[in-house]
Amino acid sequence: MEGLVIRAMAHAHDPSFWAGRRVLLTGHTGFKGSWLALWLHEMGAKVFGLSLPAEPVSLFRQARIDELVDHREGDIRDIETVRDAVRAADPEIVFHLAAQPLVRLSYEMPVETFATNVQGTVHVLDACRSAPSLRAVVCITSDKAYENREWVWPYRESDPMGGYDPYSASKGAAELIIAAYRRSFFSSEGSALIASVRAGNVIGGGDWAGDRLIPDIVRALIVGEPPIVRNPRAIRPWQHVLEALGGYLLIAEALARGERSAADGWNFGPADDDTQPVSWIADHMTRQWGAPGWIHPEGSSGPHEANVLRLDCAKARTQLGWRPAWRLDEALSRIVTWHKDVAGGADARAVTRAQLADYRSAFIQV
Repeated sequence: MEGLVIRAMAHAHDPSFWAGRRVLLTGHTGFKGSWLALWLHEMGAKVFGLSLPAEPVSLFRQARIDELVDHREGDIRDIETVRDAVRAADPEIVFHLAAQPLVRLSYEMPVETFATNVQGTVHVLDACRSAPSLRAVVCITSDKAYENREWVWPYRESDPMGGYDPYSASKGAAELIIAAYRRSFFSSEGSALIASVRAGNVIGGGDWAGDRLIPDIVRALIVGEPPIVRNPRAIRPWQHVLEALGGYLLIAEALARGERSAADGWNFGPADDDTQPVSWIADHMTRQWGAPGWIHPEGSSGPHEANVLRLDCAKARTQLGWRPAWRLDEALSRIVTWHKDVAGGADARAVTRAQLADYRSAFIQV
């Protein structure tokens, strides 16, 4: 275990590790995938992507990520599409991000949610079995994969998987699949290593997803309307997207170096006092934007969502040396700056690259 700590810290986010490496991202047209693709490109990796087409308004299109990656459109629910992408990329490292990522949409589309998040994960891992150059697979699941008991204690990696709603259940099931593939097909000496990573509620500039708190607030503020907040008391582990991605990169580096103890599940969440209610986020966002406030309509309701969710990240801190570099108020400030600058005509890729550079500098100093 000591070797994992020393070596992971020594090469954390080192461009020399990634320079020239062939990396496949599923879901690279999404919010997290676009930030990760840009980060990998900045470090000199050869990035391949497999994803559904990008949404018309998205970070992928705004920052012209297609110019930086070998871009392939396809659906991970089709196993031959996945196999073709893996063969074409011949990756050393795979980041599996492709998913149906929204809780409320999973109530409307349960079949599609399970097909993408569960069977899609099977397709990716099975295709990876035949990848000759593969050294590491990092599967991104969710903090909602845990069986949520609505208690105040943070969830640890050893806690059971579960899920009340279709989305959460699909991510819990994906964790079981990842563990089964790890034990069944990726446990022999010299084989690729697989890890799963569970982040908190990631936020950042360029997130335009529907029915998600920060994008909903931003859309309202841009047009000068008070944001509508549906569940102000819900508590979530908020963190800037770069915090989670930085953890994913550390895990990938450890796996690629053959650190078998890294082939496990990992939490990446914010500092304990940055786990805040939705109302706190809405207050800070509107104040930093210079807007008067937000609205919680009386009688507003919707399908069940967890009220309390916290992550225990002691494992990542002690074994990887990973620490959050930006506090929550800083993360919100960066989001406001990103959207104001881009709405004012600034180049989205340049703004994104500048924030990435600032984060990397801050991470080194943690």
